[in-house]
Amino acid sequence: MAEPVARRTAPVLARRSVLAGGLVLFAAPSWAQTWPSRPVRIIVPVAPGGSVDALARVLGRHLSEALGQPFVIESHAGGGGNIAFEMVAAAKPDGHTILAGWDSVAINPSLYRSVPYDPLRSFAPVIQTVRTAQILVVRNGLPVRTLPEFLDLARQRTITLGTPGNGSIGHLAAELIKSRTGVGWTHVLYRGGGSASMDLLAGHIDALSLTLAAVVQHVRGGRMRAIAVSTASRAPALPEVPTVAESGLPGYDVVSWQGLLAPAGTNPQIVARLNAEVNRTLALQEVARQLNDQGLEPVGGSPEVLAALLRADVARWPAIVQAAGARLD
Repeated sequence: MAEPVARRTAPVLARRSVLAGGLVLFAAPSWAQTWPSRPVRIIVPVAPGGSVDALARVLGRHLSEALGQPFVIESHAGGGGNIAFEMVAAAKPDGHTILAGWDSVAINPSLYRSVPYDPLRSFAPVIQTVRTAQILVVRNGLPVRTLPEFLDLARQRTITLGTPGNGSIGHLAAELIKSRTGVGWTHVLYRGGGSASMDLLAGHIDALSLTLAAVVQHVRGGRMRAIAVSTASRAPALPEVPTVAESGLPGYDVVSWQGLLAPAGTNPQIVARLNAEVNRTLALQEVARQLNDQGLEPVGGSPEVLAALLRADVARWPAIVQAAGARLD
């Protein structure tokens, strides 16, 4: 069992703060000019093939060309992302280890009794790269086309609804609908969106709540039916699909995000340079087109945008996790 965050990370973070402060005062210009001085590791918390991994590889290729050093993608899956999160939180804050993370950074402290990092103190936010919706989809044979029809059917008979895992954002997005409406279903857990999608296509389950990027091609191909997306506004990748909010639950808004984070104490000038290069990459027409086709919306912006998003998520998710009963230890 990992030690509590407060005991284990506070001294490290304190030392990093002092170290970072000294570097800013006395050595920031040389750091900014010489970084990166060797290959940069981009740590990905999932196995190769997912949207986080794919985006990291796109960014890594462009950053290698722009900054003159290889950006090497390393997958460290497991523990709901906690293995990768701890690895980056404990890394030397010299700009040569970066996390390609997503909302689980903020959600996991509510899911696990103890996590080996603090989402607000262990990382230096660099940039929010993309955002995407969660989506509620159903098998084609289910006689519903809207969220109200789905909820009415769930009141009349047992509905099986799959998610990519206990405590996944797809699970929590569905539980938020349940808590707002009082309508339930039989929850079917999967180890990822791929197997869940295959079961829906085969008719083994009725519905599925997961990241839009995982099923956007199936929806476009007519192999499953989209009911609603979780974000406050419609998803550009599927503009014909209504939001949960406009389908009868005003104020409902669940956004899944991905972004880059560095270890706490990383020199601000390095963060600023990396932020600028990623913003330039996301603005490339070919990159934006590739991401949009996958159901991902390029975001970009300053490190402060991601920092604010982290703070908001850390405040928001505990109550939803508690209502879902989605503890993992």
